[in-house]
Amino acid sequence: MRSRYTAHKLGGYGEYLVGTWLMAIELGLTAASFSEHTVNWQKLEVLNTSQQGDHGEVEFKAFFYPMDSTTGLQVHHEHSVFKRIKGVWYYVEAKTPV
Repeated sequence: MRSRYTAHKLGGYGEYLVGTWLMAIELGLTAASFSEHTVNWQKLEVLNTSQQGDHGEVEFKAFFYPMDSTTGLQVHHEHSVFKRIKGVWYYVEAKTPV
């Protein structure tokens, strides 16, 4: 989770983001689109984590400023699902936070 946030924050790591998202290719997502810097990420706050075998979940808030907006600090609140395959963790989907 933290590595994916860092890749988004730094920008230019679209290949890593697509490569660690289990359904990225099926959804038609590209490394180029993930490499674009569209927001100014400020902070990651992990609220909760859980793991059972090869299944993991992370609830987090990521704070950001939109690049093309004059609005204030925004927050993205997500409950992410991850799956480990052959020792590598992949992002699967986002669930609505409870």
